[in-house]
Amino acid sequence: MAMHWDVFLDQVRERGDYPSRTEADRAARTVLALLGAHLVGEVRADLAARLPETFALILLNPLRAAEPLSAERFVRATAAWIEGATERTAAWDVSAVLSVAADAAGEELTRRVLLQLPPGYDLLFGRPQDSPVPDPAP
Repeated sequence: MAMHWDVFLDQVRERGDYPSRTEADRAARTVLALLGAHLVGEVRADLAARLPETFALILLNPLRAAEPLSAERFVRATAAWIEGATERTAAWDVSAVLSVAADAAGEELTRRVLLQLPPGYDLLFGRPQDSPVPDPAP
């Protein structure tokens, strides 16, 4: 079931500590447009089905990334799309939006989304993955 627009935006606003819904909406639109360019197939459609319709349509926009961006490059791309943003503020924007999207998606779908993305996105989604601990040398 899709999260309601007001709930989604209020959660983004709270997590991003934005002074207005307008700023939260700007961040959500930018981040979800970039994310949508990196997801394909059923995973993309399933995530869109959990988002408010406005944001689902942005995620489903037919833009396609030429190559998958690393998490670091994704943040840089976000900064380039948001007027006046720095990499630091863009990282904040990305994390605020993607953590709410992960909550809307649920754990199983978020895991499937992360499987389509390069390593490092788990932190942006607020879902750090446990890294295997290497065996100590004998």
